[in-house]
Amino acid sequence: MDLIRIIVAILLPPLGVFLQVGLGKHFWINIVLTLLGYIPGIVHAVWVIAKK
Repeated sequence: MDLIRIIVAILLPPLGVFLQVGLGKHFWINIVLTLLGYIPGIVHAVWVIAKK
């Protein structure tokens, strides 16, 4: 299941984080990072998914 979440995180980083942690602080941090730059959003999403 983590592999699917990582693939989703590469395509849509906030969705990958949402599937892992819901509407918590990491979701909102990821929205901001994705808006600032797509790559930081991906890195944060993969980190959140790998951490849990």
